[in-house]
Amino acid sequence: MRFPMKTVEQQLSIEVRRAFREAFPDVDLSRAALDVVPTSDESHGDYQCNAAMGLARDLKRAPRDIATAAMESLGAAEAIDRVEVAGPGFINLTVNTSWLAGHLQALEMDEQLGVPAVGAGKTVILDYSGPNVAKQMHIGHIRSTVIGNVLDRLHRFLGYHVLSDNHLGDWGTQFGILIVGYREFRDEEALQKHPIAELERIYVASSNRCKTDDAWLQSAREELVKLQQGDAENLKLWQLFLDLSMGEFESIYERLGVSFDMVRGESFYRDQLSDLVAAMEAKGLAVESEGALVVELEKEKLPVCMVRKSDGGFNYATSDLATIRTRLEEFKPDEIVYVTDERQQLHFRQVFAVAEGLGWKALLSHVWFGLMRFPKTFTTLEGQTVEVEKGTISTREGTVIRLHELLNEAEVRALAMVKQASPDMPEDQQRDVARAVGIGAIKYADLSQNPQSVVTFTWEKALSLEGNSAPYLQYAYARIASVLDRYTATFPASVLEDHPIILQEAVERRLALRLVRFPDAVTRACQSKRPNVLADYLFELAQVYSSFYQNVPFLKAEEGVRESRLRLCGLVAKTLKTGLNLLGINTPERI
Repeated sequence: MRFPMKTVEQQLSIEVRRAFREAFPDVDLSRAALDVVPTSDESHGDYQCNAAMGLARDLKRAPRDIATAAMESLGAAEAIDRVEVAGPGFINLTVNTSWLAGHLQALEMDEQLGVPAVGAGKTVILDYSGPNVAKQMHIGHIRSTVIGNVLDRLHRFLGYHVLSDNHLGDWGTQFGILIVGYREFRDEEALQKHPIAELERIYVASSNRCKTDDAWLQSAREELVKLQQGDAENLKLWQLFLDLSMGEFESIYERLGVSFDMVRGESFYRDQLSDLVAAMEAKGLAVESEGALVVELEKEKLPVCMVRKSDGGFNYATSDLATIRTRLEEFKPDEIVYVTDERQQLHFRQVFAVAEGLGWKALLSHVWFGLMRFPKTFTTLEGQTVEVEKGTISTREGTVIRLHELLNEAEVRALAMVKQASPDMPEDQQRDVARAVGIGAIKYADLSQNPQSVVTFTWEKALSLEGNSAPYLQYAYARIASVLDRYTATFPASVLEDHPIILQEAVERRLALRLVRFPDAVTRACQSKRPNVLADYLFELAQVYSSFYQNVPFLKAEEGVRESRLRLCGLVAKTLKTGLNLLGINTPERI
């Protein structure tokens, strides 16, 4: 059963709306922004409502007068200790400390930490990662994979029915090139040892030959046609390429803690493309242009969207439209979310516009992200030095950093940190901790940034124990675990829950206010589709906890106060663990 109470932000917003309705009973307030937000300056209270400024024009009154009228009704609210009008008309609210402590105790008992099930009864499909078959996953795949997986976790945590789909690039022109190359260039020993690396080598060799040998190019085209027509031998090779690729993909997903409900590549929809385009023609949506079929999107201020090429072939837009149609018919989702890099923005605007023209009913969202950049020189564990032009990666230019290389290096660097911090820890445990710290560092370096920003990755920042990093948050959790262990050893007969939470010190109250904001941070991160909202919250919580840890005694405090503070510690640990888990990051008990 989910937590029955509203979040603090929701409860205060309800009180504010009630106060405004009482103060202005004859005014339509349905479009007014009457919600509260945390104050940016704690000297101005705990929460703030800025609605008075927005209502000034409609009410033809000064914002400060509007705020004062509403304030008179707010004083009676149980959760509110003090209300003040500041500046031109800001309403500043201070939460009642006893009420805050009681709310905190209620959160402590809830497995979900008070996060509301806002998604109950709604279905969301999340389309993310989507590597290409017969190509190794590289650093360019990390952002779609980890951002998509966090959105997956957030939606599930908020009660949505989620279907995650890994839409593989497993069909198209490249397979004709690969088939002829496989028959000519393959090295059986290399294929056994490193199958995807060998398939990638074969593809590059065959692709290069296509540029200089017309007969080879024609042969590749013929093999592609045979594959598309269902030739048994070519389909068997295609399935081999797919199976080998999935084996490597799954090993990386396992390391990243990522899994999917479905793995449906472009090939899943290949038999639907002709019928879909015919339906678009019948509806008058698709028209001929220079031998191709296109959808005019002039009204949407977009270029035409090609749905069938002049040679009769289909492209990504057609495949994506068939995918949408199938998803709508099979799963009836409320929303379909795509997580890809910024270069796909035009493509999805066109596809979504065509889907709307077809009358398909669903919310289609594209969560795009900026590219990840790296130092100019990157040295892999295998000793390969990659010169990265302008900090970006390019398969064609050979400046690709393989994803498994990055993960390997993260674990090696983290292991050195763990050995230095805990030399007495058993070696197996050191490696487990290093895995959590290293993989977590890479994920958090991405997730702590606005998805639409360009992320510049450096090991120094990612693995820092002092800045906004996963190791910093993991260490904060481990430090709390150590405090709780010492308490249990020192007071084995004591039960923390026998003592109420009391908020006597200013730093205790500050920490309590951060803790009760977790549900709002989770909800906001999901609804805005920005994992960094949650990462920012966790970093701020850890910082306030650090101040709490340094400024008040714990185990040496008097009975009652001691237990109250340990309950606060436990709630911080539970919040950090839950929040980091939502980011796909593990929390070792010791580092």
